[in-house]
Amino acid sequence: MNNRQFYHPKFLPTWLLIGLMKLGAKLPFKVQIIIGKTMGLALYPLLKRFRKIAFINISRCFPDKNKSEVEALVRQNFEALGVSIFETANAYFATDKKITALLSIENEHHLTQAIDNDQSIILLAAHFMPLMLGSRALLLKHHIANIYRPQNNALFDEVMRKGFVDNGATMIKTKDTKSMLKAIKNKLPIWYAPDQDLGMEKCIFAPFFNIQTATVSATARLAKGKNTVVIPYFFIRTESGYNMRFEAPIQNYPDADAGISATITNQILEAQILQYPEQYLWIHKRFKTRPKGERDFY
Repeated sequence: MNNRQFYHPKFLPTWLLIGLMKLGAKLPFKVQIIIGKTMGLALYPLLKRFRKIAFINISRCFPDKNKSEVEALVRQNFEALGVSIFETANAYFATDKKITALLSIENEHHLTQAIDNDQSIILLAAHFMPLMLGSRALLLKHHIANIYRPQNNALFDEVMRKGFVDNGATMIKTKDTKSMLKAIKNKLPIWYAPDQDLGMEKCIFAPFFNIQTATVSATARLAKGKNTVVIPYFFIRTESGYNMRFEAPIQNYPDADAGISATITNQILEAQILQYPEQYLWIHKRFKTRPKGERDFY
């Protein structure tokens, strides 16, 4: 943060945003929710492109819903998007005491037993709106490696990186496979959310909500290491705070067939999404890459 380039006038809006985030992180949870949902609904008519993406994604994944039902879910999704602004602020700037008070934890023994057994651990997560806070919450009790995509804004990227490193995380860039493998080899649990369309160079097609979807194949490759387990990790907002849940390690994973492995992870993430669909990141072009000859969704 002492880098002189960050004091260039072009970063003034970012510094203002950082200041607002620090103030926002101090607000009580219920106040954050009220303001966040209001902000989300205010963004709904303004972010036409993202609104269209969310509508298409939800329509495709829930073909039994009519237009009104899809629009209602898109509105709820934008409310969650507004709240996620505060959740991201909490991830960087909230105190451990505040985050702990908001947490309920289920089945943490799946993680602690794997640690006690000296196993290499991959925590399989989905891109829900409280994503960043879910990563920070893990650091309250565990040393975790976060797999992250660097931000285009250099100052904001440094704030994000520093916010996690200061709380005990090891940060690994999404393209740094060598560091991921090293972390796994050294028994450092890695937090990994593979449910994004990275194109055919890094993906294979596997069903997701009954749609052939470009699915990151690296999850299975990373899990091939000796004594490695993949533990599904679920972090979601509730009425009173946040629920952190661990599921049993995936059995017989990875499969020799990469397509079967990708299908297994998609099924797990799909089951999580169905529980709280309004909090999933529907504004991402999840189905951007299509099989040869199939029309573009967007």
